[in-house]
Amino acid sequence: MANQKPNINQANPAAHRTVAGICLCLAVITLAVFGQTVRYHFINYDDNEYVSQNPVVDDGLTLPGLKQALVHGSFDNWDPLTTLTHMADCQFYGLWAGGHHLTNVLLHTATVILLFLVLRQMTGATWRSAFVAAVFAIHPLRAESVAWVSERKDVLSGLFFMLTLWAYGRYVRRPKWLPGYLLVLLFFALGLMSKVMLVTLPLVLLLLDYWPLQRVSGFKFQVSGSSTLNAKPGTRSFGWLILEKLPMLVLVAVVCGKTLAIQGRYIQPIEAGLRLGNAVVSYVTYLEQMIWPAGLAVFYPHPASLAAQSIWLAGLVLALITAGVFIWGKKRPYLWVGWLWYVGMLVPVIGIIQVGAQAHADRYTYLPQIGVYFALTWLAVDLCGGWRHGRLVLGSFAVAVLLALGVAAFIQTTCWYDSEVLWRQTIAHTSNNSLAYKSLGDALLSKGRLDEAIGQFQTALEIKPQYADAHNNLGFVLNRKGQVDDAITHYRQALEIKPNFADADYNLGVALGRQGRVDEAIEQYRKATALRPGFMEARKDLGVDLIQKGEIDEGVLQFEKVLEARSNDTETLNNLAWVLATSPESSVRNGTKAVVLAEQANHLSGDKNPELIDTLAAAYAEAGRFPEAMSAANHALQLAVNQSNASLTEALRTQISFYQAGLPFRDVPSTNAPAH
Repeated sequence: MANQKPNINQANPAAHRTVAGICLCLAVITLAVFGQTVRYHFINYDDNEYVSQNPVVDDGLTLPGLKQALVHGSFDNWDPLTTLTHMADCQFYGLWAGGHHLTNVLLHTATVILLFLVLRQMTGATWRSAFVAAVFAIHPLRAESVAWVSERKDVLSGLFFMLTLWAYGRYVRRPKWLPGYLLVLLFFALGLMSKVMLVTLPLVLLLLDYWPLQRVSGFKFQVSGSSTLNAKPGTRSFGWLILEKLPMLVLVAVVCGKTLAIQGRYIQPIEAGLRLGNAVVSYVTYLEQMIWPAGLAVFYPHPASLAAQSIWLAGLVLALITAGVFIWGKKRPYLWVGWLWYVGMLVPVIGIIQVGAQAHADRYTYLPQIGVYFALTWLAVDLCGGWRHGRLVLGSFAVAVLLALGVAAFIQTTCWYDSEVLWRQTIAHTSNNSLAYKSLGDALLSKGRLDEAIGQFQTALEIKPQYADAHNNLGFVLNRKGQVDDAITHYRQALEIKPNFADADYNLGVALGRQGRVDEAIEQYRKATALRPGFMEARKDLGVDLIQKGEIDEGVLQFEKVLEARSNDTETLNNLAWVLATSPESSVRNGTKAVVLAEQANHLSGDKNPELIDTLAAAYAEAGRFPEAMSAANHALQLAVNQSNASLTEALRTQISFYQAGLPFRDVPSTNAPAH
C-alpha cells in the first residue's frame, strides 16, 4: 500500500475541502501583503511611458490603440496583450493608480492559486505544493513585479505560464487529444504576447516530462509522498518529446524576431567578458536574495568592472551546486528539474545580451525561482520525512518561514508608495546610482521642490557627467527658476551627448522663446517634431511661434496635426479658433469653423475660463452672430473682473466696442493663449 499512487482526481469531499481551504488561504496572504498598493501612486520609472503619460493607452480600448499594440507593442517591448490590459484599466479606472495596482494584485493572486493546483495536479503532493505556492506568493522579491504597475507583464505572463502548465498536464493524460494540445499552444502564445521571457517555457515542459510527468522512456521514479502522472499510452523518446515542442519553438522564433527589432536600440555596448562575468555573479546574487531578501532596490547599476575573485567565487558556487544536483539528482529528479528550471528561465534576462543598464533586477526572478522553491521543498521532506517528529519540525519551520517572508514582503511593498519613497530607498541600498538620483530629482520636481531637485540632478551628474537626461532635467528646473542662460547651457550639453534627443530640443526651444529668440526656438521645435512626429507639445508651441512670426498657414497646419491626434486638446482648439476668427488675412479666416472649435473648447472647460469664452465671442463675431458675441464677451468680462485679470479685462472691453459697432475683431498675429 505504501507505493500505491493516490488518484487526486477521484471524488473526495474532504480533499476538495482541503484544496479549497488552501486556495482561500493563499488568496488571503497574497492580498494581506499586496492589497496595500491600492493606495499607491504611479512611479516615474516606466509607468509614465507605459500608462500615465501614454495617450494611446490613456484613451482606453480603441481600434487605433489595438492596432498600435499589435504592431508596435509598448515603447520598448513587443507585449501587445499587456498593453491591452493597461488600456482596459484606463477604460475602467481612468488614471486612478489604485485600480491599476489592484489588477496586478488580482493577477498575481490567480497565478499563485494556479501554481498550487498545477503542482498538485502533476505531483499529487498537496502540502508541499501549497508551501511552494505560498513562498512564491509573498517572497519580498515579488514586490517589484506586483507593486509596480509597469510590471503588469510579469503577473500577466505568469498567469498564462501557469495556464499553459495546467493545459499541458491535461494534454499529457490524453496525448492524442488535439484540442488539448491546441489549448497548450493558445495559452503559450498569449503568454508570449504578455512577456517575451516565456520563450523558455518549452524547456520547462521538457523538464516536467522528465519529472514529475515521467514521459521520457527509460526513466521511472517514485518520490516519497508524491504521485507522478505517466503519459498514456506509455512513455516517449526524448527526440519525440522535442518534436512535440516544435510548434512552440516556431512561436518563440517569431516573437524573438519581433522583440529584437524593437529592443535593438536598447542593447548596451558592454564588453563581452564583463557581460558574462556579471551573468555568473547575478545567478548567485538571485540565490542570495532568495535566502536573505535584504537591500532590495528597483535599479542596480551595471558595474563598470568586476573583480576577478568575485566572478571565480560565483562560478565556484554554481559549479558546486551543479555537482551536488548531479550526484543527488539520480535518486531525486526534482533537483535536476528545479535547478535547470532556474538556470534556463533566467537565460533571456541574465545579461548575455544586455538590454538596459541594470546589473540584475528583482522582477527577473518572478518565475525562475519557482524551480528552486520546489526543489528545496521536496528535498527537505525527503531528508526529514523519516524523522520521529519530522512532520512537526517541517510544519513549524514552514510557518516560521512564511511569517518572516510575509512581514519582509509587506515592508518591501511599502517602498513602492510613490517615486520619492522608492528612489530614496534605492539610493540607500545602492551606490553610484546616477539613475536613482536623477529619478529622485524628477519626483521632487513633480512636487514643486525645485531646489531639492536641483541638488539631486547635480549629484547624478557628479556620478555620471555625460548623463544627457540629467542635464536636460536640470536645465528644465533652472528654466522654471528663471535662470534661462544656465538652462540653455545644460540643454546644449545634453544635445552634445545625445544629438537625437527630442525632449532636449523642445526644452531648448522653450528657453530660447523666453528670450525672444523666436527663429531659433522654431528651429528646435522642428528638430523635435522631426525626431518624434507624435511630439504634440512641440507641435503646439511650433504653431504658436509660427503664427506670432506671421507664418499663419503653417502655424494652422501644426494646430490641425495636433487636433488629429488629440481632438479634445482644449488649448489647441482655442488657439486655432482664435486664429480662424481674428486673423487679418481673409484667406485664413473661417468663422463657422472657429465657432465649432471654440464651442468645443468652452464645453470641455465647463464654461468657466474667460480666455476661452473670449475666443468664442470673437468666433461668433466673425460668423456675424453679434448678439451672441456680445453675450459671450460680457460673460468673459465678468469672469475676468472676478479673477482680477487686468490685461484680459482691458482687452475684452476693447473687443466689446467692436462687437457693439457690428464689427469682428482683428488680431495682429498672436494667439489668445500664452505661447509658453
